[in-house]
Amino acid sequence: MDERGSASSVLPSLPRRIQTRLMALYGVEAPDIDDFVQPSDDGRERVDVHEQDGFVEIAVSLPAEALEQAEAVSLDVYCQVVEGVSHFLYLVERARRGLPATQLELELQAEVDKYVVVSGVARRMSPREPDRVRHRLFQQARFLHPEGSEIGDRYRLANQLASRFVRRLEPELVHAREEGSVRKLRRFFDAGQREKIEMVLAA
Repeated sequence: MDERGSASSVLPSLPRRIQTRLMALYGVEAPDIDDFVQPSDDGRERVDVHEQDGFVEIAVSLPAEALEQAEAVSLDVYCQVVEGVSHFLYLVERARRGLPATQLELELQAEVDKYVVVSGVARRMSPREPDRVRHRLFQQARFLHPEGSEIGDRYRLANQLASRFVRRLEPELVHAREEGSVRKLRRFFDAGQREKIEMVLAA
């Protein structure tokens, strides 16, 4: 095989593939996340943001195994990659629009994005047992930070709110009413923290 054929057969990285799905779902654009990704020191996802003189610098740390063996990672590692990509895409879009982003809305958006990627919604496919995916991601979630801590409570709240929101979408997903569910997901993505919570509570 010539050099051109070899290069064309190389799959995009796992973060890039997830980014492409989410950008298509939400109708947004962002720089290639691969230019911002580095292996994490502790094996956990982390996004560092630094803003100065009107510029935003973003660094996305992801588990090394997700960057090296993208086709054989656990659900936990896969969801960490989705979370990192979600944070990156959301921060880029909020910065482009000159809007702030709170830590809670970042986590809430990431929880929803885990569901839409794992269930298949982000690939515009018939979702795989959406209620089972929701149960696995939200009801069976394990938290690294203890209840009562600021970070732990924020993650738990984001988990609860996201579970309620996606459960509202499941009847449309099961009956393949794609336009309605995509419209609601895009509206949720565009909303800030207050609007996101209002959409959840209206469910």
